[in-house]
Amino acid sequence: MSEISKEYIFRKYYKQFCHYAWQITKDAILAEDIVQDAFVSYFDQEEKIYDQETAIKNFLYTAIRFTALKKIRNEQTVERYWLKNKFEEASDTQIEVDIIRSEVITHIFETMKYMPNSCKEIFRLGYLEGFTNLEIAEMENISVNTVKTQKQRALKILKTKLNPEFFMLFLLLFQDVDYF
Repeated sequence: MSEISKEYIFRKYYKQFCHYAWQITKDAILAEDIVQDAFVSYFDQEEKIYDQETAIKNFLYTAIRFTALKKIRNEQTVERYWLKNKFEEASDTQIEVDIIRSEVITHIFETMKYMPNSCKEIFRLGYLEGFTNLEIAEMENISVNTVKTQKQRALKILKTKLNPEFFMLFLLLFQDVDYF
């Protein structure tokens, strides 16, 4: 694979892979390290991997998952981590959901470019970080009704700009979030 293709894969999927690693580790810095390790592993073994974007993505997702689990297991604080997070190896279904969630998040971030700054911030806090309307109102020094209005505006923008399949996946994946 050429250098341009390596750079293309890295630029296209880096944030998505970081989000996937973060879902496993809940540590942004560790997630970035894991993704970088996965890319190094890929670059070292690229001649063994079928030169197709899907095969490369699958290799990287698998490498990220195994590297993340290995790093978690090898940390000195593993006992506290197990107790705190009640960590269990994810089922295949959960892994697929995490991958889909990462891909949906990537498309959502692209769509957020169309949102006004205040709307974008409230959307991020409410839907992506899980804060309640009251918490957002207190953080931003605005009324709860303003938060609700901005969230509705963000959903309208998402609905018009996002692929309908991704919008439906967004609604399904984030159904536990306080929408209004």
